[in-house]
Amino acid sequence: MHTPLPTAPTAADAGQYLALKARDARFDGRFFTGVTSTGIYCRPVCKVRTPKQENCRFFALASQAEAAGFRPCMRCRPELAPSGLQALGAQAWSTQDASAILARQAAQLLDAPQLWSDGAPSMGQVAERLGVSERHLRRIFEALWGVSPLQYLQTRRLLTAKQLLTDTQLPIAQVAALSGFASVRRFNTVFVAQYRLQPRALRSATGKSSYGSTGHNSGLQLKAAYRPPLDEAALLQFFAQRSLAGVEVVDVTQLRLARTLALDWAGQTLQGWVQLQLLPARSEVLITVSESLATALPLVMARVRSLLDLDADPHAIHAVLQGAFPNSAGLRVPGAVDGFELAVRAVLGQQITVQAARTLGARLVQRFGTPLATPITGLTHLFPSAAQLRHSSDDALGQLGIVCQRQQAIRALAAAVADGQLALNASADVPATLVALQALPGIGAWTAHYIAMRALRWPDAFPAGDVALHKALGVREQPRPAVAAEQASQAWRPWRSYATVRAWSLLN
Repeated sequence: MHTPLPTAPTAADAGQYLALKARDARFDGRFFTGVTSTGIYCRPVCKVRTPKQENCRFFALASQAEAAGFRPCMRCRPELAPSGLQALGAQAWSTQDASAILARQAAQLLDAPQLWSDGAPSMGQVAERLGVSERHLRRIFEALWGVSPLQYLQTRRLLTAKQLLTDTQLPIAQVAALSGFASVRRFNTVFVAQYRLQPRALRSATGKSSYGSTGHNSGLQLKAAYRPPLDEAALLQFFAQRSLAGVEVVDVTQLRLARTLALDWAGQTLQGWVQLQLLPARSEVLITVSESLATALPLVMARVRSLLDLDADPHAIHAVLQGAFPNSAGLRVPGAVDGFELAVRAVLGQQITVQAARTLGARLVQRFGTPLATPITGLTHLFPSAAQLRHSSDDALGQLGIVCQRQQAIRALAAAVADGQLALNASADVPATLVALQALPGIGAWTAHYIAMRALRWPDAFPAGDVALHKALGVREQPRPAVAAEQASQAWRPWRSYATVRAWSLLN
C-alpha cells in the first residue's frame, strides 16, 4: 500500500469541497473525498470535522479512492452510498458511445451479486458475456472509469464484506463467500492488505448485531442510502395502488413496504420476506430481511435498491427534465424485486385498468403461488415462478379471467425465463432483450418498454403507445399520438423513463 500524495486543486475540486463543507446529501455517491493527512476516504455527508482543502483529493468512484491507497471511513461508511454509475454512464446513453456503453455494462455485471454465488466472476467471463476480448474490455473500462476491472471488482467485494461485517453477525466464512471470495484465507489476506485491519477486528470495533427486531418482525437489519430529493410517499403510493394480496403490504402513512421474495442462489431457491422502512430525515432505508434469505444478502440488497430506485441521481435527471416537468424532482422509477414477476404483471395489465390488473394478479397468486408463513400480517404467498407458470393450462388461467392472448404471453415468458433464454434484470443487454421480448406472442412495444423501464432499470425506456402518457402529454387527439409522443420525448434523453413517470403523475 502506498501513501496517498496530495495533488494541485482544480476548479472541479473547489465545487466538490463546497459540497463537502455543506455535507450535501444530493452529492452522496457522486464523489468521495480522500484525505491525505489520514489516508481515509469519506462520503460528502460524513459528519467528521471538515478537512483542509489542500488535504483533499476527490474521486468519482470508491474504487478510484481505494486504488489511490485510501481506506474507507468507519463513520460515514462508503459502502452505504448510492452508486455513482447512473450519472457517470448517462452521457454514454445520450451520445450512444459504443465503448462507454460497453464499459458501463461491464461495471453493471461486476456489480451483479447473482454472479457471485460461485465466487466473483473473472474478467474473461465478463468479456465473453459482452462478446469482446478481455484485453479490449480492460482498455475501454480503464478509459471510462479510471481503474481496472479487477480494482473495481475488488472494491465492490470488500465494501460488501465491510457492510456484512458491520451490520450482521454472519460467520466470517459466510461473509467471505457472499462477497465473492473463493476462500476465507484469500478474504483475510485482501482485507488486511487493503484496510490494514483484520475482519474480526472490524466487527469488534463496531460491536453491532443485526439480529434484532422491527416491531414484531425479527430478522437481519441492514441500511442503504439514497440521494435526496425522493418523494417517498409518491413512490410507495405507486406500489400500494398495484399491490397484490398475499405478496405485498404497503403502508404509505408509515412509509413502510413489506413483501415476500424467492431467490435462486448457489443452485437453490431461497424463500422469505423483506420489510423496508424509509427514513427521509436520514435519506436512508432500514432493510429487515428474514433469516431464511441470509445466504443471499448481497442479492437481496441489490433487489431492494432496484425496487426503490435508490441509485438514481435526481440532480442529473432534473437538469434535463425540469423544463417540461419542473415540480417532479423527487419522483423515481418504481422498480421490481423480480423481473419475471414484473413482466407477468405487465402482461396482465395490457389494455385494462390498474385495479383490474391487480385483481387478476391476486387471483394468479392464490391459484399458483406458493404459501409462505411470515411474521407480517398480510404476507402469505410467493408470486408464482416461471417453472410454475410455464405449464399452466388454458382452463386454469381462463378461470381466473385471463384472456387467451395473455395466457399465451405468460406461458411464453415463463418458458423463456425458465430455460435461461431471457434475463430480466439490470445487467441484461437492453436492445437484445427488447427484441427478444417482442418476439414472444402477445408482447408488443409498450409491454417491452414497460419491462425495460422497471425490471431492466433502463433510464431511457419510453412506452410511446401508452394511452395515459398521450393524455398527460396532450397528444391524445393528434392523428398519430404515439409518433407525437416519441418526437416530444427526444428532448428528455437519456432519462425518458423518468419523464414517463413524471408525465403519469400529472394525471393524479
